[in-house]
Amino acid sequence: MQFFTRHNLKYFDKMRCLRKRSAVSFLGILVVCLLFMNLYIEDGYVLEGDKELIRETATHQLNPERYVHSFKDLSNFSGSINISYRYLAGTPLPRKRYLTIGLSSVKRKKGNYLLETIKSIFEQSSYEELKEIAVVVQLADFDSAWCEGMVQDISQKFAHHIIAGRLIVIHVPEDYYPVLDGLKRNYNDPEDRVKFRSKQNVDYAFLLNFCANLSDYYVMLEDDVRCSKNFLTAVKKVITSREGSYWVTLEFSKLGYIGKLYHSHDLPRLAHFLLMFYQEMPCDWLLIHFRGLLAQKEVIRFKPSLFQHMGYYSSYKGAENKLKDDDFEEESFDIPDNPPANLHTNMNVFENYEASKAYSSIDEYFWGKAPSTGDFYGIVFEKPIKISKIKVVTGTEDRQNDILHHGALEVGEKIVGSKKGRQCTTYLRLGEFKNGNFEITDVEHKVLFDINCMRILVTKSQKEWLIIRSISVWTSQTPNQ
Repeated sequence: MQFFTRHNLKYFDKMRCLRKRSAVSFLGILVVCLLFMNLYIEDGYVLEGDKELIRETATHQLNPERYVHSFKDLSNFSGSINISYRYLAGTPLPRKRYLTIGLSSVKRKKGNYLLETIKSIFEQSSYEELKEIAVVVQLADFDSAWCEGMVQDISQKFAHHIIAGRLIVIHVPEDYYPVLDGLKRNYNDPEDRVKFRSKQNVDYAFLLNFCANLSDYYVMLEDDVRCSKNFLTAVKKVITSREGSYWVTLEFSKLGYIGKLYHSHDLPRLAHFLLMFYQEMPCDWLLIHFRGLLAQKEVIRFKPSLFQHMGYYSSYKGAENKLKDDDFEEESFDIPDNPPANLHTNMNVFENYEASKAYSSIDEYFWGKAPSTGDFYGIVFEKPIKISKIKVVTGTEDRQNDILHHGALEVGEKIVGSKKGRQCTTYLRLGEFKNGNFEITDVEHKVLFDINCMRILVTKSQKEWLIIRSISVWTSQTPNQ
């Protein structure tokens, strides 16, 4: 851990002065870049005149990819920020973990949910899962008496987790913070609101910086959250299903800065980014910009949500905050494995609703024009697998007739062909679709061979288009090679 000396405070003073001279132009380039990438946030707080000005400015800018490339290559963004952290409870981790869970908490005027949040993290995790996580709580309030009281409460209630090296409580003294008074009042926010959200950005930046080397992955929670049962196992399955694909942020809640997952190697850049624009906008908006600048255009969010907001009073002035994630499921849910596979179809695909969008936990789907008898949607697994359960859902709530009216599901073996054109020579039919859906369990007892392929076969032409909303595959043990 590198330590912060007093003269390093010039970093923030210099950052503050440079912002006065160049933040407007640089931020303008940033926003224009995001506009071209369709990532700029349209929000009710942004005045129509400001939106029009941004549109006019956009017509006079150069290729935004140039600025994305420049941001990626900034060497100063790849290293940690020199901060001296106070350990209030716990010690440095003896070994690297799979997942770090970060929480930043301040004193609230009404209510306090931090202890319940920590309790939920540990209670909803199995003994095996606890071995793979580290929880870092940052007490970010400048009231030392409050911090001391919270440390006592945490140490009393979670002593065994602290001793086991699963829980660390840290604090960054006020001296290391940049100027928080007299900041720009973007979006016409009141001065105290600007100060609150700007400090919150710095709080998160310091927390991210601390957690950068603790684990392979990092997930941010707020301090008033309830967790789903065995959330780590669900997260690991999702990460495995995304192997080979590029992502910056995976989202396991649709609310605020809850359940946002990152590669730990991206945390230093994210910490620097939050510091650079700490006074510009709320952290959840900045996170959208960060994701876009690193070339992830679309939100990758998984359902059901793994984390739920439970606080009734906000940390800002104790205002009421009744936001709930209606996609949250607290009890353990059976998330599919969906092992790595190549997907293909001979159906006429509509626009960009390609085959890959049906074979994931993301809220997307495959959409093909009216299929004919013999058309298929094929899945070729990268390795032979044993399957325990299969579930396929077609159609959506607003297009309930775009289902597979007549179809069957088959599994195959004996692959032939090149890597790109592989297919199975032998198929076994497992059943027919009913009302557009298909589900079967105990597949490993009904299929005696290791499965290389799976396909959805159209058995009768239909005039309606076909939406395959989701394809879910659960595996049993890995077959012996």
